[in-house]
Amino acid sequence: MTTGRFLSLEGGEGAGKSTQARALAAALETHGIDAIVTREPGGSEGAEAIRALLMHGDATRWSARSEALLFAAARADHVEKVIRPALDAGRWVICDRYLDSTRAYQGLAGGIDDEAIRALHAFGSHGLLPDRTFLLAVPAAIGAARAAARDGLAADRFARRDPGFHAAVAAAFDAFAAREPARFTRIDASLAPAAVTAAMLAALADLLP
Repeated sequence: MTTGRFLSLEGGEGAGKSTQARALAAALETHGIDAIVTREPGGSEGAEAIRALLMHGDATRWSARSEALLFAAARADHVEKVIRPALDAGRWVICDRYLDSTRAYQGLAGGIDDEAIRALHAFGSHGLLPDRTFLLAVPAAIGAARAAARDGLAADRFARRDPGFHAAVAAAFDAFAAREPARFTRIDASLAPAAVTAAMLAALADLLP
């Protein structure tokens, strides 16, 4: 049986995470790797139900603390029902957002201590971390334009927040990548989509069969 690997894609709005998650799965398939693509919040039946609570409604519907608790609950179900079984079966898992998004959005940008978020994760998801995390970095103006073109008037609660909030999120991701270079790989997401996928695949060379 092949060894299951857990990959996450992180970054701000409009970085292309969903597109690149699917593209990376297709690229890995050419190497004989069975990969599933999932997302957060969501990915399992219970987590998708919580996603509807988190993503819709007014931007002030939930406090950062309430959001952190909801994200932790959704992630616990996602890990238990989808991620862990896939890894145990030797499959690769590619997740569009994971713990680091909570650390960025509700943590550094939302004012919650990082250790508190990690404690929730330790309890709910047994502290499971990705083997590799790709930070898809894109200039704020490009990301905002992409997100607007993608969402139009249907932007979710987080995409509708002000530029200052999104700048804090970007700074948080940069800080995580600087502190955890063994796990994080920074990718220039302003490149052509095929080049972004190729850069991620190259960064996984040591894990490929």
